Parts: sequence; structure tokens; C-alpha cells
Amino acid sequence: MNTKVFHNLSYGVYIISSLDGERPTGCTANSVMQITSSPATLALSMNHDNFTNSCIEKTGKFAVSILSETSDPSLIGQFGFQSGRDVNKFENVLFETKEGLPVLTDSCGYIICKVIDKMETSTHTVFLGEVIDGDIQSASPSMTYAYYHRVIKGKSPKNAPTYLPEEESENTIPSKTSWVCSICGYVYDEEAPFEELPDSYTCPICKQPKSKFVKQ
Repeated sequence: MNTKVFHNLSYGVYIISSLDGERPTGCTANSVMQITSSPATLALSMNHDNFTNSCIEKTGKFAVSILSETSDPSLIGQFGFQSGRDVNKFENVLFETKEGLPVLTDSCGYIICKVIDKMETSTHTVFLGEVIDGDIQSASPSMTYAYYHRVIKGKSPKNAPTYLPEEESENTIPSKTSWVCSICGYVYDEEAPFEELPDSYTCPICKQPKSKFVKQ
């Protein structure tokens, strides 16, 4: 099977949030889809290893903040490449509380759902949520997963439903040397040579230091 066909499916980029007790938490996701319009329902796929999964199980609710093309790309790394078990992902992030759940201010819209059913797979939980609130927050176009890869040059975490290991072809022509973030996969391709960047440089996606970049 040619797994590259999955790249032709369309996805968005979302921040899924819930509560750990009274503490807001969340993670980056791309597998959210509308199932019905009346009543409005959404399906969300969440890896078993994601801390947010267990929080949704406990609260019975989740919020979807829809990132736009103008959203700060560091939000993807803030919520996607570290665990809510260990850090407060909402630290220094602007958010509002809707129906008791946190939603990001820097998004083009939000949807709040209560869980009405779920399905377990070997690696993921698919939550079915009935929409109880939602609104548009900006007119900026929503960020697609293709935009995230092509323009922001980000990659999928290994626990993402859409993660596919990169394959190298025998016929691939070696490209010029590049510096890649070992945490999130961001490829530095600016005009200034990477070696000349100050030691204070951080990855624009996951905010990891310059020392986390490797030459390829």
C-alpha cells in the first residue's frame, strides 16, 4: 500500500482543550470532523498516550480552538510537543473560558462539545461530541494541515493520527545541508546561515533552543 495517499486527505490544525481538575490543559490535533448538523456533532480522534485524552474522559467535555493562518505558529509546539502532565501549557497563552472550558484567543473560532459516545481503537479514542456552543473569532482563513507542512514547515508528532514515518527513496537526490529541530522537525531555511545565529535563537514552532537543531 502506498501510504502517501493519506496526504491527499484534508485536515485542519486545532488546539483541543479540557480540564485537569481546575487546571486548563490541552494538545494539538488535526483529526476533527463534523458528523451531523442537527443536532450538531463532531468526532475527535485522540491518542491514548495524550494526557488530554484522560482529561476528556473525566470531564466529559472538550473544546476545539480552530487555528488560522495568522495564528502564532508557536502555539502548535506549545500544545503539541510537550505533555500537560509535566507543564502548564496555558502559561503565557491568552485564552477565554467558554462553558467552563478554555479556548484560545488567537484562533478563528471555537466549538464546545459534550461527549455523548466514544469508540476505542488500538491506539486512539474517537470521541463523539454534541456541540453546545461555538463562535467565530476572526475572519482569517483556518489553517489547513497542508499549510502547516508547506508554509510553516512543521511535522507531525508520532502520536498524531496522521503520523507517517518519512521514507527515503533510492532515487532521491541529496539536497543542500539543512538544520532541523530534533523536537518538532522544523527545517530552518532562512537566508542567514544557521551557524551565525545567536545562541539565544529558539525554534519558532516548539521554542526549543538552538542546541536542539541537528545538521542533515
